[in-house]
Amino acid sequence: MSEELSYVLVTPYSIRKARTGGILSRLISRTALDLVAARMFAPSSKLVQEYAGGIVTSDNPSQKAIQERLRDYLVSQFSPNEGNRPRVLMLVFQGQGAIEKIRGAVGHILHESASGDTIRDTFGDYITDANGKVTHFEPAVIAPLDAQTAKADLLLWARHSDEEGGLLDSVVSHPAGASVEKTLVLIKPDNFRVPSTRPGGVLDVFSRSGLYIVGFKVHRMSVAQAEQFYGPVLEVLMDKLKDRSGEQAAKALAGEFGMHISADVQTRLGEIFGPINGRENWEQIVKFMAGRKPSECPSELRNSPGTEKCIAVVYEGVDAVRKTREVLGPTDPSKAPPGSIRREFGQTIMVNAAHASDSADNAKREMGIIQISENNFKATIEAHFGEK
Repeated sequence: MSEELSYVLVTPYSIRKARTGGILSRLISRTALDLVAARMFAPSSKLVQEYAGGIVTSDNPSQKAIQERLRDYLVSQFSPNEGNRPRVLMLVFQGQGAIEKIRGAVGHILHESASGDTIRDTFGDYITDANGKVTHFEPAVIAPLDAQTAKADLLLWARHSDEEGGLLDSVVSHPAGASVEKTLVLIKPDNFRVPSTRPGGVLDVFSRSGLYIVGFKVHRMSVAQAEQFYGPVLEVLMDKLKDRSGEQAAKALAGEFGMHISADVQTRLGEIFGPINGRENWEQIVKFMAGRKPSECPSELRNSPGTEKCIAVVYEGVDAVRKTREVLGPTDPSKAPPGSIRREFGQTIMVNAAHASDSADNAKREMGIIQISENNFKATIEAHFGEK
């Protein structure tokens, strides 16, 4: 069975109701497919009309009626209306049997089961009255029926992805005079070691901040990017580890040679070994994020995408930096409060689930480093189908 690309569109309603994390958890853990690209969209009427126009394909009366309802839903819920630009998230998955696996995880629109087994069982609605008339319809997500449809849809959204997708501006209404910030969150590589609910779980906790997702990117940090991203940490570590390094060196010398090390000599040992230990710790952070230590990376590979995957999410809202940091928790998971991301998902000071910018200025700096507006979504789709 060949590698396929499939997709899931998270509807504006699901995004508004902060269901993105729960949906992502189901998709990754149920399918074990590789999330290879993602992009936020504020689609134009033209894109919505063209996409919705390909929905009705069946000649079977009952199936055709469902497809027509879905087409009408797309036109009414995805299109701009009176200045409102709905946010849509497209997630792209790759793997053997991706089309069928995604369909199985998403479920049928009618979802007659109450088991909560599929995404639509849990997050969708198809409610009828006593006469069978549909009174409420919300599919939660949209996914393709077959490989041919998936290809056509993905190439369509890719063509529109430069102008109508990426880091969205002016799509969310805020109170007049509100001090609105954008901040960056990284869902770190430790969440992607094996297919699990962890990436979606982390995203779900961030949703407690009450902020709005306006950017979403699957990113593989290069060594050069990781060096720049964590550059400010290097000097801090080199200084911070002086005392500990001096103490450890003094104990080692005393234990090995029976030497008495004075406080002054211990301080001097710390000044020697602190920077060495600090740099080693920093190199381990770069390796964790990019897959290689800087000292072990050939120069020709420094700017190439690394082997480790993360998800970059941009949140927008009032006091966004403080709110994301609050739900994240402190660097050390053992010191994080119950219910925080690092307490729930973190393991060590380095392997601690997520990053959130600590200031609005740093958020801008970090978004620039990882090129949050880069359209690797389009590149992934065109490379797979061999089209431009």
